[in-house]
Amino acid sequence: MSSQLSHDDNPMRLLGQINRAFARLVDAPLRDLGFAIGQLPVLVALKRANALSQTELARLAAVEQPSMAQLLARMERDGLVRRVADPNDRRSRLISLTESALRRMPKGKAVMDEVCEQALDGFSKAEREQLFTLLLRVQENLESTPGESQAHAGSHD
Repeated sequence: MSSQLSHDDNPMRLLGQINRAFARLVDAPLRDLGFAIGQLPVLVALKRANALSQTELARLAAVEQPSMAQLLARMERDGLVRRVADPNDRRSRLISLTESALRRMPKGKAVMDEVCEQALDGFSKAEREQLFTLLLRVQENLESTPGESQAHAGSHD
């Protein structure tokens, strides 16, 4: 695919296209393992933290509580997560990964790593570091923007 295809000097559109291409490439292999792309933030967060509340997971995944509740219900139904008693609050439950999910996660990570390597094929270490630094700046800019974008907010006048 030529880099000239939809070149309009807007790298954010290109990031969206890259994200969709990445998702297309990992979707089927992840589904074969019993995972879905939308579950990745939850899987990674629980792997790192061991157990988290639904509220914490919603915050980390940057989704609303009802969306997280639905996602967790599907993941629990599919045997990926379980709810455990919170040792600090008997009325509350924490979410943790099942043994089945933990066993399959290394294969899921391998799928993701393989596609990442494909995407960065031919990049030098310095180029990878530069790309990472630039993308971090984009992320920081977006995360520091309160609520709605200025363009969207101004359209209500």
